[in-house]
Amino acid sequence: MTMKILRKLYFEKASDVPNSPLPVVLIRSVLAPNANKKGRRFREAFKRNGWTGIWTDTIYDYTHFHSNAHEVLGIAEGMVTVLLGGAEGRRFRLKAGDMLAIPAGVGHRRVGEAAGLKVIGAYPHGQSHFTMKRKGRAVPRVKLPDTDPFYGPAGPLMRCWTK
Repeated sequence: MTMKILRKLYFEKASDVPNSPLPVVLIRSVLAPNANKKGRRFREAFKRNGWTGIWTDTIYDYTHFHSNAHEVLGIAEGMVTVLLGGAEGRRFRLKAGDMLAIPAGVGHRRVGEAAGLKVIGAYPHGQSHFTMKRKGRAVPRVKLPDTDPFYGPAGPLMRCWTK
């Protein structure tokens, strides 16, 4: 499995969300654009690497963050614009095959329509019973995951999210 180039996205504490000193990790085309059954492939990878609470849906259209869980989002179908980092954050356009790992505390929301959008989400082992908040200031201290949700124990997330 070829490792794709990743981007580390840092967000300062915002007026509406705490964000995190850990970066959001964006990996474009972790699944090739022509790959079939992306949803199944994301679910299988997340499960194989110990990420739990796997769901299939869209991304909420209001800013929220998880105070006690990290989250991974795999775009299985469609395209979406997400606003990361809270109300004054930055927008990113994602397409099917892209993956986003969001540390606890980082505000995120969908901007615009969700037609044709299918997202597979999951949480590190022991964090699937998360608390979702819409506002807050305290930067969460949450256990780091044991594995990268897609590539496993030696994956790039493990290097990006070191203590």
